[in-house]
Amino acid sequence: MRPILLYDTTLRDGTQGENIHFSAADKAAIAKSLDRFGIHYIEGGWPGSNPKDRQFFEMAKEIRFENAKLTAFGSTRRPGIGPEDDDNLKALLESGTPVVAVFGKSWTLHVKEVMQNTPQENLAMIRDTTAYLSEAGREIIYDAEHFFDGYKDNPDYALETLFAAVEGGARRLVLCDTNGGTLPHEIEAVIHEVRCRLSEKCPIVSEDTFILGIHTHNDCGLAVANALAAVRAGATLVQGTINGYGERCGNADLVSLIPVLALKMHYPCVPVENLTRLKRLSRFVSEMANIVPLNSRPFVGRSAFAHKGGIHVSAVAKNPRAYEHIDPQLVGNQRRVLVSDLSGKSNIEYKAKELGIDLGGNGFDSRKIVSKIKEMEQEGYEFDAAEGSFRILVQKLTEQFRPLFELESFRVTIEKNRDAPCSAHATIKISVGGKQEITAAEGDGPVSALDNALRKALQTFFPEIDGMHLVDFKVRVIDGREGTASKVRVLIDSRDRDHIWSTIGVSKDIIEASWKALEDSFQYKLSAVSPANGSGVPYQGEKS
Repeated sequence: MRPILLYDTTLRDGTQGENIHFSAADKAAIAKSLDRFGIHYIEGGWPGSNPKDRQFFEMAKEIRFENAKLTAFGSTRRPGIGPEDDDNLKALLESGTPVVAVFGKSWTLHVKEVMQNTPQENLAMIRDTTAYLSEAGREIIYDAEHFFDGYKDNPDYALETLFAAVEGGARRLVLCDTNGGTLPHEIEAVIHEVRCRLSEKCPIVSEDTFILGIHTHNDCGLAVANALAAVRAGATLVQGTINGYGERCGNADLVSLIPVLALKMHYPCVPVENLTRLKRLSRFVSEMANIVPLNSRPFVGRSAFAHKGGIHVSAVAKNPRAYEHIDPQLVGNQRRVLVSDLSGKSNIEYKAKELGIDLGGNGFDSRKIVSKIKEMEQEGYEFDAAEGSFRILVQKLTEQFRPLFELESFRVTIEKNRDAPCSAHATIKISVGGKQEITAAEGDGPVSALDNALRKALQTFFPEIDGMHLVDFKVRVIDGREGTASKVRVLIDSRDRDHIWSTIGVSKDIIEASWKALEDSFQYKLSAVSPANGSGVPYQGEKS
């Protein structure tokens, strides 16, 4: 079985997605991560189109790539001039990359109506460009833009564009479903036909020297399926982006494609041991893009191996294969059992064991805990979204909770002066081991002020909280029928260097609900570093 070559275009096609922006330094950091993971080709950008990409390629000259070939991207020469006079092609060569990728038009609609060109000149542009780059000693990847739409309209002309690229010296042809409207069975049929026609027309092409690739977009939600159909039909180079970032609905998601190719279809693509870094790679790129990771993303999402129904959890406890298609650790993920009003005692027992909490001999068995949780969820709590608060609740119900601090009182004031923004001030009194501490702090809002005041008070006793930060704060009205007197739910996400945890508070008063979530967050963090609280090894939360 021939290996599949992975071509990442996150740094070029991925940046065409809405709200995706990378600096040159960001691109360099991502390129290093892709190389360590084992990607074969990394498309760094279009050096002839903007200063940032030119800056990246200059920076990349100082990077030593161990696994990947850095690739510069551009277009065929402009109509009516020679390739040696085309500034974009000059920029491609000046980038110094061992590989260049150029795209050309396959669809007569684009040739005649968009470019206002002639079909024959378009073929000459493809042939001249690939010959020019081949003579310069570069490995050429030819991207046949809009190939499948062009093939449906005029298959003979679409094939002529491929023949022109091969005549010019290209040995890697990538068929692009640029509009993302082709279906998997169409992809497979077209690639079979293309392979046959290429072998008939171009005898210089052999299985040893020639590679056919696929580039798909997700406008029908089929980018990954289309790429896999292409592989089944004989494509051995797959283009995509990390997390599927890209224009409109995005590109084929390599985070899904890679484990399917390696674990399901058993194609060699990256070393199996590298797959354990897949979640980390996905999260790293999302952080660099400042995009919240998608919980439901296959393989690496936070919910990808999460179990909520009691029957499911009971089965997974006996044999994970009952409800999991792979071992989550293969892709660097982990199994999660959620607790909610849908839970049974199996969820509680599984989760308690995971948290290191002993349920035996304390007067509250798992059924009673389920009953209490269902009662609280009726009031507005959601423990499947707040595992930190769930841990504290179970410890309280089993009389294993030892608070590291206790609230005596707090006061929050808001001041508004004319056109100036509101300012918030909080005063808090807490007790730690019988010692009282009173502090005050300001903040951007009431919760920020309360957080700053609590942190300031606790630092006297627990300097380790310096490494803890609140990273997300969500407020939701549970039932709006009572207007401003309605209950609100507050969810807080916190993290330290290695872990992320979530806590929850519910009240008719938004400040009180925020305090409950805030208090749980700090109690959770401190219990994880203090041997005096709980039993067993403290649960550390989800790894970031």
